[in-house]
Amino acid sequence: MTALSAPTRAARRAAPGRALHPDAVRHGAAALIVLGALGVLGLWWADTPRVAGAADWLTGAARITGLLAGYAAPVLLLLMARVPLLEREVGADRLARWHAYGGRYLVSLVSVHVLTVVWGYALTDGRGLWGQTVEIVFRFPDMLKATAATLLLLGTGAVSARAARRRLGYETWYYLHLATYLAVALGFAHQLTNGADLVDGPAKAGWYLLYFGTATVLGRYRLLAPYLRDRRHRLEVAEVRAEGPGVVSVFLTGRHLDELRAEPGQFFRLQFLTPQLRWAANPYSLSAPPHPRFLRFTVKGLGAHSAAIAALAPGTKVRAEGPYGAFTARRRHGGGPVLLLGAGVGVTPLRALFETLPGRLTLVQRARRPEDVLFRRELAAVAEQRGGRVHELLGSRAQVGDLGAALRRLVPDLARHEVYLCGPEEFTADAVRALRAAGVRAARIHHESFAL
Repeated sequence: MTALSAPTRAARRAAPGRALHPDAVRHGAAALIVLGALGVLGLWWADTPRVAGAADWLTGAARITGLLAGYAAPVLLLLMARVPLLEREVGADRLARWHAYGGRYLVSLVSVHVLTVVWGYALTDGRGLWGQTVEIVFRFPDMLKATAATLLLLGTGAVSARAARRRLGYETWYYLHLATYLAVALGFAHQLTNGADLVDGPAKAGWYLLYFGTATVLGRYRLLAPYLRDRRHRLEVAEVRAEGPGVVSVFLTGRHLDELRAEPGQFFRLQFLTPQLRWAANPYSLSAPPHPRFLRFTVKGLGAHSAAIAALAPGTKVRAEGPYGAFTARRRHGGGPVLLLGAGVGVTPLRALFETLPGRLTLVQRARRPEDVLFRRELAAVAEQRGGRVHELLGSRAQVGDLGAALRRLVPDLARHEVYLCGPEEFTADAVRALRAAGVRAARIHHESFAL
């Protein structure tokens, strides 16, 4: 297994041709989501001849928020269904951000729906809020399941909040997040039995199509496709190699790897079949161009899952979902100079792009200490072979000072560059601000993150 592999014709053939522009797919997907929401609002408008009095206003708000929440739930699942077109053209990071933003709206919609439906019905029936709550939960059909769904959604929203998310390991957060699937399933029936706008006709048929269509897509891409891919490629660990403090590269071998059609800059979700690691699939970027005989991933021990990878034995079976991500040559807008800017283990996809992107390339790696720099000899070899440039930006934030000024010293014509950026969330945010202040257009800054 070689540490440095020059791009081969087979690796270049693996990259599919661009049939659609990523911006067109992204804008089209966003437009479809908005049009669907407007269609849902149209159901309420068509079924509401007039609104008179506080009770009508409250129950109207309950109907609107209920419809929008019922629509948003399957849409959020579809965003994370691993649909290849969306993962490849829109990008897993952008889909994750849409999912996170939409999840916050869903929790808000559900909260307002619960409040307004209880309040509105209480005014209509002349009951107190507590009495009306008991009446709705225990007397209305399917409301016990809907109550459980609401509690699950609110609980998932709480653990997904930024402050709580920082305190949870990825694996813990991942399993808690799976509760949303159960919540959506539990909440489905009450929408049809109690929803005044979904009693019968095309609206009810459309609701069934939305939910069962979503279930079909999830089954196809989250269950069936990984199973078939696992049987076809039979991936296993060939070697685990230390790269730096707490950082290892994992080489996987298997069958028919060229059929995966992976591209430099993409990632896979890997599930290592050991007792400790088999219950979660974490995202790891390719750290070298895909090869017909092996794939290389570089992992930093940030949590229990990634730290345990260092102890993997050759022959360990691996399940892989992917390739995913739009952090590839597809995002490039022209043939001008390119800056690859990375920090920490975020340099891994940049390492693969540095070897394969055409044109004039500069790679800048941000690290606190010299021993934290990854792939130093590999990058130097690639730079010599391709005529690229490699810089190391070392030191604490105070020592480096203004990031934009430091980058301009290393890359004098910074504003002319297209930038691929990958690293920790805080670094990425600082780098985007610095690049924009240096004159780099927002459309020419490409970054990827797996944080929700």
